[in-house]
Amino acid sequence: MSDYLVELKDITFGYREHPVVENVNLTIREKDFIGMIGPNGGGKSTIIKIIMGLITPWKGTVTIPNQVEIGYLPQYQSFDNRFPISVCEVVLSGLMRKNGVLAHWSRQNKKLARETLEKVGMADYAHKPIGELSGGQMQRVFIGRALISQPALLILDEPATYVDNRFEKELYQLLEQINNEVSILLVSHDVGQILTSIKSIACVNRRLHYHPSNQITEKILASYDCPIDIITHGPIPHRVLPTHKP
Repeated sequence: MSDYLVELKDITFGYREHPVVENVNLTIREKDFIGMIGPNGGGKSTIIKIIMGLITPWKGTVTIPNQVEIGYLPQYQSFDNRFPISVCEVVLSGLMRKNGVLAHWSRQNKKLARETLEKVGMADYAHKPIGELSGGQMQRVFIGRALISQPALLILDEPATYVDNRFEKELYQLLEQINNEVSILLVSHDVGQILTSIKSIACVNRRLHYHPSNQITEKILASYDCPIDIITHGPIPHRVLPTHKP
């Protein structure tokens, strides 16, 4: 068995001869919790698409050992909350890739759905219509949908975008629990919030710079050419914005 789940080597990809990511190297191992940060348009979403096999890089290699399952929670959830579907059915839909769109859910599938809802703290809502949930509750359910296939790696793209501050804290606590069993690649703009949960940082601004801890400063970001915000809490909360290159 390989000691890694995903390995990107010298990856370059772009559109119309313009590179979006260039010479990217990244290895994701068991129990990793990587925070991927960087400016809009820096290439974060492109790297996710390459890992998911949705696009083929111009050059470089993507190695994912056989039977490594990947769960994915996209940033934008196109979901009609008026659709008459229960919380349990939404979670079960995460098995469609394996079982097919017209799958008949077995007793084992339903048991797995209940266990998954327990993990994300939504077992008491299993039969509730999805449209009656709050934004935070719905995000827990979508995480459950990504987890039910029992992935070795969970990829989350800005999971806190549509939730309130209270659930945002609960979300990262939940992800820390999930990380006891599953590796996580978390894309986020909120550096200050994710630093307490993640174990390492991948800063993406066309190139990828990997930092093997969650301790990061403005000086480190400057050396990585990663123009994002650092928010510091103190007697007077303040935000420092670095000067952008022309």
